[in-house]
Amino acid sequence: MSYQERYEYFRRAAEEALRGAVPADVPEPLRSAMNYSLMAGGKRLRPVLLLAAYNLLCEDITPALPFAAALEMVHTYSLIHDDLPAMDNDDLRRGKPTCHKVYGEGMAVLAGDGLLSLAFETMASSGHPKAFAALKELALRCGTRGMVAGQCADLNAEEQGGNEELLHYIHLHKTADLLTAPIVMGLTLAGADEELLSAGRDYGRNMGVAFQIIDDILDVVGSEAVLGKHIGKDAEENKCTWVSVYGLEKARQDAEKYTRAAEDSLSALGEKANFLKTLARQALVRVQ
Repeated sequence: MSYQERYEYFRRAAEEALRGAVPADVPEPLRSAMNYSLMAGGKRLRPVLLLAAYNLLCEDITPALPFAAALEMVHTYSLIHDDLPAMDNDDLRRGKPTCHKVYGEGMAVLAGDGLLSLAFETMASSGHPKAFAALKELALRCGTRGMVAGQCADLNAEEQGGNEELLHYIHLHKTADLLTAPIVMGLTLAGADEELLSAGRDYGRNMGVAFQIIDDILDVVGSEAVLGKHIGKDAEENKCTWVSVYGLEKARQDAEKYTRAAEDSLSALGEKANFLKTLARQALVRVQ
C-alpha cells in the first residue's frame, strides 16, 4: 500500500467513526452547530496519526476508532473557539464560513464546549482496557498545561510582545501537544513499552513544532484559495511567530531541522515507521 493509499485508509476510517458521533438527542441548533464544524472535512491529520501509531503494533484499528473520533472532536472544538472574535476573529475556515458566522457567537461557544465534553464521553464509553491512560494523555495535552496554555501565551504575546522563549513555548503547547497526543494515545492503546512511547513523544514534539513553523510561513507566502482561510493575519495581529522572531529564511531552515529530528526519532523502528516519517516530510513540502 502506498503512502497516499494508507493515509486515505486511515482518513476514511476516522471519517466513518465521526458520522453520527453527535447523539441524536442533542438539542437544536446545538447539534447542527457541532456537526457543521466536525464534518467540515479536512485532512483529519490527528486521527490519522493516532491510527498509524496504533497500527505499528496492532493490525486491526477498530478498537482505536473511538479515540480517533474523540481527538478530532477536541481539535474541532479548539478551532471553533480559536475563530471567535475574542480570539483570532476569523470568518473563514476550510473555505467555509466559521461556526460563529453561521450560528452566532454564543452557539459557537456551546458547540465547542459540547464537542470537548463529548470527546471524553466517547473515550470513557469505549470499553478499551487502556481507555483511562489514553484519556489522561489527551486531557493533559489539550488542557491548562498543554494546548490551552499555548493559546494563553499566544494571546499574551499579542499584547506584550514576543521573544524566543515565549515563541518556543507557544509552538510546543499550542500546536505540538495536540500532535504528540495522538501518537502517544495510539501507542498506549496498542500496549507499547516505555522506549517506544518515548520515541513517539520525540516524534510528536518535533513534528508539531515543524508543523507550526510551516503554518507561520504559509501565513506569509501561502495562497488563501489553497489554505481555505485568510492569510497575513499573523502580522496584522502582532502574533509571535517563527517568521516574526527569526525571519522567513531561518524559519524554512528550522522547519527542515525539526522535520529531520522527527524522522530520526523513529529510526529504531526501521521500515515500520516509513508512513509516519513520510507524513512528517509531506507537511514540510508545503513550503518548498
